[in-house]
Amino acid sequence: MTDKKAHLTVDGLNESIELPVYSGSVGPDVIDVRALTGKGFFTYDPGFVSTASCESKITYIDGDKGVLLHRGYPIEVLAEKSDYLETCYLLLHGELPNQKQYDEFVDVITHHTMVHESISRFFQGFHHNSHPMAIMCGVVGALSAFYHDSLDINNPQHRLISAHRLIAKMPTLAAMCYKHHIGQPFMYPKNDLSYSENFLHMMFGTPCEDPKVNPVLAKAMDRIFLLHADHEQNASTSTVRLAGSSGANPFACIAAGIATLWGPAHGGANEAVLDMLEEIGDVKNIDKFIAKAKDKNDPFRLMGFGHRVYKNFDPRAKVMKQTCDEVLAELGLEDDPLLKIAKRLEQIALEDDYFVQKKLYPNVDFYSGIIMKAIGIPTEMFTVIFATGRTVGWIAHWHEMISEGFKIGRPRQLYTGYTTRDFTARDKR
Repeated sequence: MTDKKAHLTVDGLNESIELPVYSGSVGPDVIDVRALTGKGFFTYDPGFVSTASCESKITYIDGDKGVLLHRGYPIEVLAEKSDYLETCYLLLHGELPNQKQYDEFVDVITHHTMVHESISRFFQGFHHNSHPMAIMCGVVGALSAFYHDSLDINNPQHRLISAHRLIAKMPTLAAMCYKHHIGQPFMYPKNDLSYSENFLHMMFGTPCEDPKVNPVLAKAMDRIFLLHADHEQNASTSTVRLAGSSGANPFACIAAGIATLWGPAHGGANEAVLDMLEEIGDVKNIDKFIAKAKDKNDPFRLMGFGHRVYKNFDPRAKVMKQTCDEVLAELGLEDDPLLKIAKRLEQIALEDDYFVQKKLYPNVDFYSGIIMKAIGIPTEMFTVIFATGRTVGWIAHWHEMISEGFKIGRPRQLYTGYTTRDFTARDKR
């Protein structure tokens, strides 16, 4: 906080309006505009891109410098030295766990991975060709019908139980979406596998075989979850907070976040990367598509390059690039046609003056899409996996909002429609 003040002068008002200015622990100062309503005004900010809708202690982004901090820890450090579940604990509780706390947290998550058996039958109501995100929206929203014992949002223990259930069950539900889509039997989680090993086992295992999970791929999957765990007040996180501000139960709020993430402008970017690679089709076509990307009059866009928040290199991409190289080497896929296109595009983006000057570096979606393609995950599952990793961020923000007090969200509008009109009888119109 700070003692600084801003003064707004408005034509027609004799006195300026004094507004307090707040300082966070890092980042730009924020002008508190709440007093404007009492003066007959409110602000106009389409997309809320210049509006701080809440106060939070969870995640900080400096897009100009390429910085992403979770509770003060740089994302690169967490990706190198931590794992997904430890990062989940950090986001939920504010501090890294000691060994005892970590072991207890992993044990709780591990023993919450199974879902109610009736949920398995719930899947049968979806057509086998349903998009996995459509199924995910419905199934996660339906969890509140199965877990009545943790729906009191004013009870801290209930909130924690719901958080554990959501983090634990999302990989199970995600794998069930995939298995339903391809017509294979659901695989139960195994308590002797890690979080990411379990996910890959439930995705690709069958009842006919013992679990065989490649440790390199499990590590890559863990990194994908970790690097997508939270990203501050993006569209889906803001949706979860807005839904939660009505007092809605956590499962409904997370379902709302999933629905928002489904939009191609938000969670569909890594799927768009693969679509782009398929459109290019062959390495020999790259120069033509690079020329199209540079042409302002051509609608073609290179997907997976640059970021609306990061005006510098996406800090997550540095880690994901290393993981991508490890996965391709492990699987011997350097000669895969689509992956050869991707590697050539990466080289051009890092060397070509046009991309360097515009800072159109490969982002996390570019590399994560390539990794998941290499692992064998179909593109329609990409956003489901994004949602699985992001669940902890959503629930951490929801928990923070509920625990620190909140009021229901109510954005305003600039009304430009008709003023009062007379009603004309139907036969006289």
